[in-house]
Amino acid sequence: MAIDRKKLILEAATKSFSLFGYKATTMDQVAKIANVGKGTIYTFFKNKEELFDEIITTLILEMKTVAEEAMDESLSFYENLHSALYKILEFRTQHQLSIKLFQEEREIGTPAVLEVMQKLENAIINFIKNKVRCAVDRGEIQPCDPEITAFVMLKLYVSLIFDWEKQHEPLNKDEILNLFELYLFKGLSK
Repeated sequence: MAIDRKKLILEAATKSFSLFGYKATTMDQVAKIANVGKGTIYTFFKNKEELFDEIITTLILEMKTVAEEAMDESLSFYENLHSALYKILEFRTQHQLSIKLFQEEREIGTPAVLEVMQKLENAIINFIKNKVRCAVDRGEIQPCDPEITAFVMLKLYVSLIFDWEKQHEPLNKDEILNLFELYLFKGLSK
């Protein structure tokens, strides 16, 4: 029974954070949505921050699973990385909680949300960093600093998907893959 209540509380909190954002969510709201007393929440979580942290940890694990499932041993490093990044960013734009957090980060800049968004970005960078290390070990790409390379790859990818679309027609998945390959793997020199 206790596990069911904890799950119920996590689901209710996720719903509240998704609808109202971090800043506007209260433990009273979570208790109301979960249909439990506020004291019940405190038997599982010390405070809103701890509850939020558990939800974000689950979100990161879900994103990692989505990225891993996008990988295919028969594809090249850059094709796999493209698939994984595309799925991660697709996940973020379709997952109601991450949409709300992204919006709250931009519009309000709530410190706890800024911290969580950094945690999400770090998780993605660490995922890419591990893939870069493996590609270097297999001789698929030249030796490089995996962390800087992961950072540049993520920022380029996000820019091609989100920033480019602010002023231009959106690029399709193949165009993004071709640009990613050109800028990061082939280079511009002849």
